[in-house]
Amino acid sequence: MTTSPLPPHSGATRPRGPDDLYVTPPPWDINRPQPAFLALAEAGAIQGRVLDVGCGTGEHVLLAAGLGLDATGVDLASAALEAAERKARDRNRQARFLRHDARNLAELGESFETVLDCGLFHIFTGDDRTAYVDGLRTVLSPGGRYFMLCFSDRQPSERWSWVHRVTQDEIRAVFADGWRIDSIAPATIDITTDPDGIRAWQSAFTRL
Repeated sequence: MTTSPLPPHSGATRPRGPDDLYVTPPPWDINRPQPAFLALAEAGAIQGRVLDVGCGTGEHVLLAAGLGLDATGVDLASAALEAAERKARDRNRQARFLRHDARNLAELGESFETVLDCGLFHIFTGDDRTAYVDGLRTVLSPGGRYFMLCFSDRQPSERWSWVHRVTQDEIRAVFADGWRIDSIAPATIDITTDPDGIRAWQSAFTRL
């Protein structure tokens, strides 16, 4: 590990607010879909109306839109949403981006068949996590799928001390009621600052 000062948004310090994450491009903004989610798309697992929670600059929303699906992304970072809308225009993709708190998904008043989450679940703990998962059940149609990539407890914490590293037991506990846990497997989140990426869990759930 380098002993030099870490670059902006390296994960070393907790951001003050959502837009602070995008003053400069954050490491997870790789300008393409995460390989794990691209593989889901290629396998036909992303279907119906799609919601990407914590969508950032919109790569997974645009991935779904490119499949001809009705795709919506929500985030609290205005700068990220503006970048996502520019990408949609540049790529001629029809997609919707909303500034909305993922802890209040029920307020959308909509239902979806697929929900994608790359790097949001692991920032929530306690009541926030409960509210988030309750909201997921509200917006997912029965039989709908939730696909999630989150930091794993196998990931060293030195550079990402403000992000909660999640155990498999935590995931299983929070999705114990009202969900079928389809899979939890080791995965990698690609980032721009480390060729090895971030150790993660890739999880899939069906809303009962």
